[in-house]
Amino acid sequence: MGYWSGSLRTRELISTHDLTKRFGNLTAVDNLNMTIRSGEIYGLLGPNGSGKTTTIKLLLGILRPTSGVINIFGEVFNPNKLHIKSKIGVVPEKHPFDLGSSINALDYLSFFGDLYRVKNKIDRIGSLLKKVELYEVRNRRINEYSRGMLQKLSITRALLSEPEILFLDEPISGLDPIGIKQVRDLIKNENERGKTIVISSHLLSEVEKICHRFALIHRGRLLIESSLEEINKMLGKKTKVVVEVESPDERVTSKLEKLSYVENVSIINNFYHITITTHMDIRKELSSIFMNSGLPPLSIAVPKLTLEEAFITLTDENLSLFPGVKNGTRV
Repeated sequence: MGYWSGSLRTRELISTHDLTKRFGNLTAVDNLNMTIRSGEIYGLLGPNGSGKTTTIKLLLGILRPTSGVINIFGEVFNPNKLHIKSKIGVVPEKHPFDLGSSINALDYLSFFGDLYRVKNKIDRIGSLLKKVELYEVRNRRINEYSRGMLQKLSITRALLSEPEILFLDEPISGLDPIGIKQVRDLIKNENERGKTIVISSHLLSEVEKICHRFALIHRGRLLIESSLEEINKMLGKKTKVVVEVESPDERVTSKLEKLSYVENVSIINNFYHITITTHMDIRKELSSIFMNSGLPPLSIAVPKLTLEEAFITLTDENLSLFPGVKNGTRV
């Protein structure tokens, strides 16, 4: 599973019920049912064109749904209620620096500090800029910033008003490895401080490292909403365990094959590849078998299903393989 900090509260902050958005004959979001809990990093994931950005715009009130209901902070969402919108911070994929790129970061943030009526504006801006390592370049013009710096500036702007929920649309797209790590660390730190964070992204392999739960979306439909651990349990009826030893022994193979949960054992070079039919952690038991056979294991690995693999498995063409799932919900 991805990054986790502290105990996760279960209070629902956002939920949707049969949320649908149509543009003419195109259904961009199709009867979406999802729940975002307080204190979690929630990934809204899927390929480009899957309906993620439309869903974000619906949750923010930028678009009105064709049908369905959105509940935020325990009440039906009305985008005209400023007390709700003031609790939400947004970092769009494209940086909306409409004030002109010739101004510096300090003036840019100061403008939004006045707009949001931020108390102790100067101290707040300075503290945030230090946190994202932009304080030393606060007087540099925005048009001289790299993409990673612009991303951190956008996040800083969104955090000025101390929102309860932070929405990030493709926060690491186009960043170099250093920029990705910086943004990832910033997201983790804000979550540790209590922020609920919603990330919309098509970069499944990167985002799975930090999200607690995911909604996998395809063609506007919710395939599944769960943690990576639960998705693994659901899709991975069989698990592979790989044990490395100095010199394999066929006698150990015979012992392993007698175990009730072992389906198959094969040896490739110095590695035992063991197929098991349980989700229980049996590494300790396997280790004991190898040790008692005079083959102390050098390593025991349990490769996990990635989100990319899960998505491929759960595409519409394969949903018929999972009769217990309907619109992303177990039935």
